[in-house]
Amino acid sequence: MLVDALFAGKPQAFGPRQSPSSIIKLPFEQLHIELNGAIEDEQGNKKLHGGPEMAMHQYSQKSYEILKKQFPYIAQNLLFGSIGENISAPTMDDETVFIGDTYRIGSVVLQVNSPRAPCVKINQRYGVRNMDLFISEQRITGWYYRVIETGRMKVGDNITLEHRLQSTKSISDIMRLVRSKDKSIPEKVEASAINGLAAEWVRKLKK
Repeated sequence: MLVDALFAGKPQAFGPRQSPSSIIKLPFEQLHIELNGAIEDEQGNKKLHGGPEMAMHQYSQKSYEILKKQFPYIAQNLLFGSIGENISAPTMDDETVFIGDTYRIGSVVLQVNSPRAPCVKINQRYGVRNMDLFISEQRITGWYYRVIETGRMKVGDNITLEHRLQSTKSISDIMRLVRSKDKSIPEKVEASAINGLAAEWVRKLKK
């Protein structure tokens, strides 16, 4: 697997309230990664985005194809990077990426720790109502990484899976369980105990 593209952005006025957001990102040939993410990338609302548990975001190229089929009238706007991700690469998706997966990209080591909770800014980005709900229902949210080793990554770098837990769940499975209204599913308890799952998602599974 290779990095196809990297993206980062600075906060700018966005949406009907013109509140600061960095969902609009630009392509970069390389990113310098610290514990809170790329130094080239900043968050508009640091209470809800960024920080060590949401340091880097990756969105599946396969998921863009699903979105294009569902919303063909905006297909031309569904370009890699447009949903706000930092990393784009083929073959990785919400069904094949698992909580706790540790990847080396360039000199950086990242660990998958949660899905991305889709928000209303996605609707505003594309001018489509309830697009965030469709993404959640289809379990094509993409995923967040925490940074294990800081360094530099660049377009064309190999993405190497260094470690996968023996007992874990895919990003898609976590979304399925969180969305389930059945509180008695034993699988929820099992998932909440996965080593490396972000604390916010442990709480969501225990609700």
